Amino acid sequence: MPTPALHSLHVRPVKSLGGPSPVEAAVEPWGLAGDRRWMLIDATGTVVTQRQHARLALAHAEPAGDGGVRLSAPGMEPLTVAVPEPSATVTTEIFGKKVEAVPAGAAADDWFTAYLGDGVRLVHLDDPARRRPVDPKYARPGETVNFADGYPVLVTTLASLDALNSLIARGDHPDEGPLPMDRFRPTVVVGGTAPWDEDRWTRLAIGEVTFRVVKPCARCVVTTNDQRTARRGKEPLRTLARHRLIGQKMIFGQNLIPERTGTLRVGDPVEILGEDRPPAPA
Repeated sequence: MPTPALHSLHVRPVKSLGGPSPVEAAVEPWGLAGDRRWMLIDATGTVVTQRQHARLALAHAEPAGDGGVRLSAPGMEPLTVAVPEPSATVTTEIFGKKVEAVPAGAAADDWFTAYLGDGVRLVHLDDPARRRPVDPKYARPGETVNFADGYPVLVTTLASLDALNSLIARGDHPDEGPLPMDRFRPTVVVGGTAPWDEDRWTRLAIGEVTFRVVKPCARCVVTTNDQRTARRGKEPLRTLARHRLIGQKMIFGQNLIPERTGTLRVGDPVEILGEDRPPAPA
């Protein structure tokens, strides 16, 4: 078997939008540099994602310098949004937790409202070092996260995607496969492992950066969104429910917390530093 290595990196500046796949990325305590520092909220302050609006899959955000973003989407003129000046924050809610964030301004709000046909606002995470702690059941004191669902980094593997696609091909909806990796919206993708090896990992090093593997990633309806068409299907949730169920959670990928900062580069070797958990069902 080849030596495990970093296959790709994925940064999504705005939560639930597409983003670039750089050849290198700095790792900050709360995630990859520039990843998920922006998100959409509704009139109540609650996060808005592809769960509510599958069309967000077709929108794209690129870094625009100094932390800003350049937005694009079908039928919309591109818009560049600068990091808002420090100002009064608004209280947002992301999966039941309150997080303070800075409003991006009327131009961004109007752009997204026009695209989605629904009133939304764009907000910026100005101070990830203190705004949003990681779930204390899995974190050490002081560990924080950006606007990702719960943890700074999500790792998936090419071998596990191949294994999942083989299961989908033998299931009720083979026409929906094979699925690309973007359905799972990882930040780092590793090649050169065996299928489901990541279930056993407890610590790993990617190049110069080490990570704790804190828990499997439970998957939601976003994985059924085709990221190129915004159409929803049944897979991969139907197959994950049959083959990758832990308790009531459908599992694909592992959540990581960085142990120190550094830079990841595509092609970096991946070293497994700890393996002591039983594998999840396959």
